[in-house]
Amino acid sequence: MDRLAPGDRQAGAPDRPLLACLTCDTLHYEPDVPMNHVATCRRCGRVLAAPRDNAFARVLALALTSTILMIGAVFFPFIDLSVAGLQNRTSVLDAALAFSTGMMVPLSVAVALLIVLIPVTRLGAIIYTLLPLVRGCAPWPHAPLAFRLAERLRPWSMAEIFVVGVAVALVKVGGLATLSIGPAFWAFAGLVLVTVLHDNAMCRYTIWKSLETPSR
Repeated sequence: MDRLAPGDRQAGAPDRPLLACLTCDTLHYEPDVPMNHVATCRRCGRVLAAPRDNAFARVLALALTSTILMIGAVFFPFIDLSVAGLQNRTSVLDAALAFSTGMMVPLSVAVALLIVLIPVTRLGAIIYTLLPLVRGCAPWPHAPLAFRLAERLRPWSMAEIFVVGVAVALVKVGGLATLSIGPAFWAFAGLVLVTVLHDNAMCRYTIWKSLETPSR
């Protein structure tokens, strides 16, 4: 794949929009990147733009897949614990509600927000942004605000952190009780993988450029 670096100053260049690198803040004149090529920062090499064929449809499909996996991960049994003849089966929703009384209410709210509500809100905002673009229509009203919300929520979407924490807890508890992993655990594991693919496939520069265009 060819790698492009945004061009040097040319005649008329001051009239061109500027694009800042998110890593080192270097300003570049907005590149004209052909499909399936990559524009990188001249200083640090971070990818600035990487348009792909059918990228919007691919990202939308992954976002819809993540939404379905999230629904299954929340409502299906997550883990089955058996010890001394006692058995307990719980879901992610049950785990959040377990701290819903007394001084533990803030913890319950944090679990629900970071693991369920924020990821679902981000996925919904991405779907709202990309659905009309995939259909070749003009962006829906407030689509830029929705995509900006999705980007701001990205650091706070912590489903993968939850999976890592649960994996560590399973190792600790495994010697004390009999554990059976439910379908929700595998749904969460799949969600993490799909989220990685989703974020890697998304070219934010291309999406912003499409949102600036009144029709496609």
